[in-house]
Amino acid sequence: MPPLAGGGYTAEISERGAALRVLRHGERDLVTSWPEGGPIPYYAGTILAPWPGRIAGGAYSFDGRGHQLTISEPERGHALHGLVADAAWRVVEWLAAEDDHAFVRLAHALTPAPGYPFRLDLQVTHRLDARGLTTTVTAVNAGPGPAPYGCGPHPWLLADADMLHVPAAELLVTDGRMIPGAPKSVAGTPFDFRTARPVDGLTIDHTYTGLTGGEVRVGGTRLTWDPAVLPWVQVCTGAQFGYEGVAVEPMTCPPDAFNSGDGLVVLKPGERHEASWTISAV
Repeated sequence: MPPLAGGGYTAEISERGAALRVLRHGERDLVTSWPEGGPIPYYAGTILAPWPGRIAGGAYSFDGRGHQLTISEPERGHALHGLVADAAWRVVEWLAAEDDHAFVRLAHALTPAPGYPFRLDLQVTHRLDARGLTTTVTAVNAGPGPAPYGCGPHPWLLADADMLHVPAAELLVTDGRMIPGAPKSVAGTPFDFRTARPVDGLTIDHTYTGLTGGEVRVGGTRLTWDPAVLPWVQVCTGAQFGYEGVAVEPMTCPPDAFNSGDGLVVLKPGERHEASWTISAV
């Protein structure tokens, strides 16, 4: 589809995964990119739904029934990052006002799948203007019964400086299989970024919560959101994978929420949920 342009920004969106493929402010890239026809590296720019993060063993119980999802992270044995990150979406609306603002809206009907026997009507709107790129994900339960739900994005932010700011008082401690347990204070740990400071080669792959603000900055790039809607954020450094950038993933619920129930959204038939976030240059 044609690029979006507005307010000094340009963006390219893929119908695959409704993903953010390119975002620039002037000549500066704000996120990692990938070829339109190529593989999507490390979920870059995709939408994570109907759950973000991992579901341990791909197994959970909901409304009195057990479910087994397809294992999509075989090295750890989990179901990872939902069902739509690699799905085909369709464009339902596209509008551009030259050099001012532009948006594209994509839709995907999520039909019953192994381990997720629910129906959701999903829409993603990417809107570009002087504030940056704002993405809104809307989910409507199109099925006859309640459905468990969570969402978040997976952009890899690029920086013009090795500085990180995460205004979060707690992080979730994970086990050897990357499944989180109880939160603990970031105070006194290497992962306290409440004051912006250099990453200095630290390997980070943690879920933060106890947010005092909905904004993470990676150098001169920031991602903002409403922490009342997205109270958790996963932060992951790419250097450990030999990949650029820092993944910043605000989430409605933490990993394994289908089992823990923490932050889990339960959509009644016909009920709607909406979450938004904005990527911009500082």
